Amino acid sequence: MGPDAVGWGASAILLATLVRQIVTQVRDDSARGVSSWLFLGQIAASVGFVIYSALVDNWVFIVTNVCILATAVVGQVVTWRKRRAAH
Repeated sequence: MGPDAVGWGASAILLATLVRQIVTQVRDDSARGVSSWLFLGQIAASVGFVIYSALVDNWVFIVTNVCILATAVVGQVVTWRKRRAAH
């Protein structure tokens, strides 16, 4: 088992937990306790990590960080919609 296999495994675990959190968030009728700053910060950091990963040419991190960026965007959109619906 090479280093990339460890990286892909860790990536799968991380992405599974993030997707599970989004599913929980979608099912909750309110956005209480969810900070928009969390997702905005995650989006900013993920963009930086995608750029860095591309610069060092590491596909495990490129794919993982693009997926993490996508979960942050989805999380932010879900939070905005829940808050708008609550008003």
